[in-house]
Amino acid sequence: MRRISSRQIPAMLFLGVVLVLSACSNPEKTGRFLIDPPSVQAQLPNRLGTAELKDVSLPDYAADQEVMWQTEDGAVRSNPDSLWANSPKRGFTLALAREISDVSGATVIGEPWPLAEPPQRVLEVRVEKALAQADGIYRLSGRYFVSDEGSGGTNHARSFDISVPMASNQPSAIAQAMSQAISQLAQQIAALGGPGRTIATQTPADPFALDPIF
Repeated sequence: MRRISSRQIPAMLFLGVVLVLSACSNPEKTGRFLIDPPSVQAQLPNRLGTAELKDVSLPDYAADQEVMWQTEDGAVRSNPDSLWANSPKRGFTLALAREISDVSGATVIGEPWPLAEPPQRVLEVRVEKALAQADGIYRLSGRYFVSDEGSGGTNHARSFDISVPMASNQPSAIAQAMSQAISQLAQQIAALGGPGRTIATQTPADPFALDPIF
């Protein structure tokens, strides 16, 4: 049996580390998936005008760079080889803003607002669930808020609960279902639909105003 000299051991260790790292960093093993809602033919009235969309609030698991899904035991799992192509929070925000604009003709832009003229309204979306469930349904639920600070402006606080069937639990099917769910959410927000409340902005009383004289 041939003996390995002490000089050869560091070189062999180095070679082994290089091979392991090369296997782990193989770009062909990593899939990156886009949030890309399908084009919507339906057109809705412009009820938002110009609106700044705040960065969408996502649950921690949905904001992770890895694509998540639920297994039959109820756990939410992921695979480091399946990633979102963009930050999920930013990708969700940009896609939703674009979809609302396309379906209604409104000018909805993700923050920060880039135009000199301030927006008429501010839109905030808080997602409570964004999950590829074990039952084969992608579930997107939460609340959205439309604020109008103008005197007599109409403010909305409404909820949404959207379900989209998935073809499978593969990352590509999850990305497609999520994109469809965002498209449906955009249509709901553009129509200011969903359970909730409508609140009129009240003009604050002027503390220096004089009482009328009769």
